[in-house]
Amino acid sequence: MTPIIAELATDLLALRLAAERAGTAVACVFSCASEFEADVIRVRRAQGAYRRPSRVGERVRRGALLAFLTFALLLM
Repeated sequence: MTPIIAELATDLLALRLAAERAGTAVACVFSCASEFEADVIRVRRAQGAYRRPSRVGERVRRGALLAFLTFALLLM
């Protein structure tokens, strides 16, 4: 067999195996969209995605803004 024919035969066999496996897909573990969304939210909460911002950071931002505005008014 020439190399081209051997590669073609290998490709055809791989294509046939892929076509046979295509019908054996695994079912989704969620029965509805609300279960999926609830699980996504649970995982994100575990990762800390929905935490409230700390009050300390808010106070620092407000203090910096106040200092900046005071400085700007003093320059006028």
